[in-house]
Amino acid sequence: MDEDTLDAASSAVRSDNEIATIEEQSGSAEIILSSSERAKRRIQRQQRQITRLKESLSYRIGRHITIAVEKPWRIPFLPITFPVYVFLLGLERLGRRPQKKIDTDYDSLNLEKQNISRDAIVFFPTNGVGFGHFTRLYAIARRLRKSNPETEIIFFTTMPTLHIPYSEGFVTYHLAGRGKQKEMSASKWNMLVEEMLTLVFETHKPRAFVFDGAFPYRGMLNAIRENNSTRKIWVRRGMFKKGSKVPVDSIEHFDLIIHPGDAVEDKITELNHCAEIMKTSAITLFDQNELWAREKSRRRIGIPSDCIGVYVQLGAGRINDIESEARMVIDSLLENDEVHVVLGESMLGSRLEIEMDRVHIMRDYPNSMYLNAFDYSVQAGGYNSFHEMRLMMLPTLFLPNMNTGMDDQLSRCLEAEKEGWGVVNQDRAKSGIKKDINKMFELSNREIEEIVPNGADEISHRLSEILLI
Repeated sequence: MDEDTLDAASSAVRSDNEIATIEEQSGSAEIILSSSERAKRRIQRQQRQITRLKESLSYRIGRHITIAVEKPWRIPFLPITFPVYVFLLGLERLGRRPQKKIDTDYDSLNLEKQNISRDAIVFFPTNGVGFGHFTRLYAIARRLRKSNPETEIIFFTTMPTLHIPYSEGFVTYHLAGRGKQKEMSASKWNMLVEEMLTLVFETHKPRAFVFDGAFPYRGMLNAIRENNSTRKIWVRRGMFKKGSKVPVDSIEHFDLIIHPGDAVEDKITELNHCAEIMKTSAITLFDQNELWAREKSRRRIGIPSDCIGVYVQLGAGRINDIESEARMVIDSLLENDEVHVVLGESMLGSRLEIEMDRVHIMRDYPNSMYLNAFDYSVQAGGYNSFHEMRLMMLPTLFLPNMNTGMDDQLSRCLEAEKEGWGVVNQDRAKSGIKKDINKMFELSNREIEEIVPNGADEISHRLSEILLI
C-alpha cells in the first residue's frame, strides 16, 4: 500500500468534537448531534475512506495479483493480464475510460442517501487563471437571491477572494487549491475535496448543486454521486468534444449541463451523453442599469471628469518591460495628452510596479461596475471582459490571446469588428498597436438599440424551478 493511501487512511480518524456541534446558517439554530448520530457520521467517513482505498491503484493492482494467487490456474496468464490491467488503470486515471464503481455492502447505514433536502443551493466555482468561473456563478447567485430571497445560497470554492461572496451575505467555505499545498498529491487533495464538500452537504442538505469549471475534480464527483436528493448542474462554456481531457464518466454525475452563449456559435459536435442540455444567452455580472454613474465612477477611480478615460486590462505582469504589449499600449495611449489610463490589476496576481503620469491602477472587483467612467478600452478578449464591453458597446481594441486552447478569442473579438465597436490587433508590433489605437479613437459609442438578454437571468429562473421541486 503506497504512502498516499496510508496518509489518507490515517487522516480519516478525526475527533468527534469536530462534528459535535453544527450551526445551521439559515436559521442560526444549533443542532447538537446525539451520540448515535455522531457514531453514524463517523462510520460514514470510514466508509468513504474504505471506498477510496479500494479505488486506489496500489489496492487494485495488489488485488489483481492476490486473485491470481488464490486461483493458481490464473498465474500463468499474469504476464499477459497484468500489463493489460495496468494499461486499463492508466486509461482510467487519464479520463479515457470510466472509473470502475466499487461495490459496497454498507448502504443500509448511509443516512445521506435518504431523500432529504431543503431550500438551499451550493455553488462551486473553480479557481482558474482569472475570475471567469466565479463571476458567472456570482452573477447567477445574485439574481437567484432577488427571485428567491428565502433560499440559502452557499459558496464552496478554491478562490482565495472569499470576502466577495461573504460581503454579499452568502455562506462561504474555502479549500486552498492543490497548487497552494506543499507536496500534496492529487489523491490526497481530492480526499480533502470529498470530505469537506460532503460535510457541506450534510450540514445544508442542498436541493441543488452548481459547478462551474472546465475539469471536474474526482473528489467532487465522489461527494455528489451519493446525493440522490440533490440536482447536480454543470455550467460549462463550450461543448464536450471527442478527445477532450474531461473524464468520460464525469458527465453522468450531472442532471443538467448549461452552456452559456458566446458571440460566436460553437460548431463542435457535442459528445453523446444522457444529461439534459440548456443553452443560454451570454452571462454578465451586471445589467447596464446596474452600473455606477459616470461622475461617481470617475471620482472613485480618481480621474478628471473632462479627460479621455481608457480602461486597460491585459493581465500583463511585466509592465515595466518597454517591449511588453501592455507597455506598448500604455505608451501609445499617453501620446494623447487628454488621455488618462486606468490599468486593471487582478486581485489574484502580484501588484503591478509602475509609476507614470496619467496612469492609474485599479485593484478591485468587479471592475465592470465602473464601465460608465470610460470612453475606450483595451482588452485581451476573454469571455467575461468581451461581453462586459459588448454590453456597453464601448469602443475597444482587442489583443486576443492566441494560445488559450479551447477558447477561440480571435473569432470572438472579430465579431466586435463586424458589429462596429471593436478593433482587433493580431501582429503585436509596436507600429501596429499604435495604428490600431488610432483606429479605436475614431470609433464612437454606439447607441444600444435593445436590452441584451442576460444568461444569468435565464439560469436563475431555471434554478428557481428546480428548487421548487
